[in-house]
Amino acid sequence: MNAAASVDSAQIDALLPQTQCTRCGYAGCKPYADAVAAGEADINQCPPGGGATIQALAALLGRRVIALNPANGVEAPARVAWIDESRCIGCAKCLAPCPVDAIVGASKFMHTVLVDRCTGCELCIPPCPVDCIELRAAPIGAHNDAPLNRERFEAHNARIRQRSEVRQREIAAVKAALAQSAATSS
Repeated sequence: MNAAASVDSAQIDALLPQTQCTRCGYAGCKPYADAVAAGEADINQCPPGGGATIQALAALLGRRVIALNPANGVEAPARVAWIDESRCIGCAKCLAPCPVDAIVGASKFMHTVLVDRCTGCELCIPPCPVDCIELRAAPIGAHNDAPLNRERFEAHNARIRQRSEVRQREIAAVKAALAQSAATSS
């Protein structure tokens, strides 16, 4: 039996940085770990984890160390998002894509990044219509807290699911009321 056969995706996920950046081509670290465990993805698709993560995954899975796949990005020093508050228009388009809720603000109000929460995933940059978000070097002493990032990501996704379920119930109630109204008026 090879080492990979006895490894589950939770063990692989535990070695990932939990930035939830999607640069690996998957919707987050857990789906990437599932794909690696299933043999559907290689161990070199995580730019934030870089060489250290590739080495750890290779050791866990009994595979050889390979270079980071450049199609997924390049290894770089830790960075965090920064919002130029003088240019922020308060559109709130950066809030939803942040996988760890590191951006605070409200519609029509300035937004800011909670640097100690930001994983540098870059997902907030594309939706910004005024290009007021950039990545900067993480503060000295900052470190990636993978378990906390995972917890925040799971909480973020739970809130999204809950909002969707509430919205679906509201829509169903309106449809039922309309159907009942139509039935009684005919």
